[in-house]
Amino acid sequence: MKVTGVKTTIYQSDLTRKKGDANSPGGRVSAGGMVIELTTDEGLTGISIGGASERSTIHSFVDEVVVGKDPRGVRGIWFDMVSKAFKKGHDGIVGDAISQIDIALWDLKAKANNEPLWKTLGGSTPKALAYASGIEMPLNDEELGHWYNSMADLGFKGGKLKVGLDQDADIRRVGIMNDALKRNTDRPSLLIDANEYWSPKQAIRYVSEIEEQFDITWVEEPARRWDFRGLRRIKDSVKAAVCIGENLDTLGDFLPYFHQGSADIVQVSSGMTGITGALQLADAAYGFELPVTLGGSTGNFHAHIAPSLPNHMMMEVTDVEPDPVFTSNVRVVDGWMIPGDEPGNGIEIVPDALAAHAVENLPRTSQASPLGRRRGAGLFPVPPTAEENERAAGLKYTPAPPASELASS
Repeated sequence: MKVTGVKTTIYQSDLTRKKGDANSPGGRVSAGGMVIELTTDEGLTGISIGGASERSTIHSFVDEVVVGKDPRGVRGIWFDMVSKAFKKGHDGIVGDAISQIDIALWDLKAKANNEPLWKTLGGSTPKALAYASGIEMPLNDEELGHWYNSMADLGFKGGKLKVGLDQDADIRRVGIMNDALKRNTDRPSLLIDANEYWSPKQAIRYVSEIEEQFDITWVEEPARRWDFRGLRRIKDSVKAAVCIGENLDTLGDFLPYFHQGSADIVQVSSGMTGITGALQLADAAYGFELPVTLGGSTGNFHAHIAPSLPNHMMMEVTDVEPDPVFTSNVRVVDGWMIPGDEPGNGIEIVPDALAAHAVENLPRTSQASPLGRRRGAGLFPVPPTAEENERAAGLKYTPAPPASELASS
């Protein structure tokens, strides 16, 4: 089997709720991405879905490195791509491009083996504990409660709340999330995520205040991603575990955290130079006796990766239903994500829907964190402005169907 080429299609679709964090409290109601289809001379197609910005880089890597190679040699191809990027490094857009190609190659390898990806990766029990992640800062309290209650209907016992701009509101909203999840357990896993908005001193103060009322399982990105000394100070000063890694790219980025003891939990993702990169990072964390959590993923396909990681804690789920342009064979059962037995990573493109949602370019307003890092981050708190609150209140969206319908689908 040989790779013959790649097709990429950018698409845009509507969200079923408002999404935003400390850097974009005004929120957004549309999203999008790019479908990558890696073709072979035997009729199999490897699928991945990533961002639109790496389109030209993906085509360059496929044309110059991947075409003509047997996709089953995915680790070797990964090394060839990383080696090609040696001089300028394999992070940023280059790393994103390698990630999407690597995911498609693993999909092809599993399909060639005629088995699900979780089995190709060496997993034995196809299930992954999950937590609900709302990315919900633009939601008002009523909408927030509705969303976390809908996830509690599906059995979720943990949830992650976006925090950082308004301490009083954060404490109140942690309570709303806690009340919803307590329907399933007396001690829900309460996670908070500041998206790098705080300085270390701010993080210690604010997290300690929240901990006076709630048992927080972890605080994610409480300070800048590179500040391993500041993160160590936070780790040693609060009761909650410190979780980091979402915005790092390579093993070299993580080494200071391992050697300086700056993290309690390491967040890994297939966006870190692909599944191959995620496996390497999880193994490195395992060597330091650190648990890992898998970040959000297209169609929740990280549920195929989790069974092969002995130190996996729980994975992030931002949406139970995927974008309309594809389907996923990962389903939720009592708060666990269960990958299917079909060959590959479980993602199947819906051609008519993809054609209907295809666009030439994805506007910045449909991308995650469209405004970049918020003014005042790490220096002084800047609460949401009146204009941002008005924008969030005025965003229109079509709510997701009831959880009972999702559970039966």
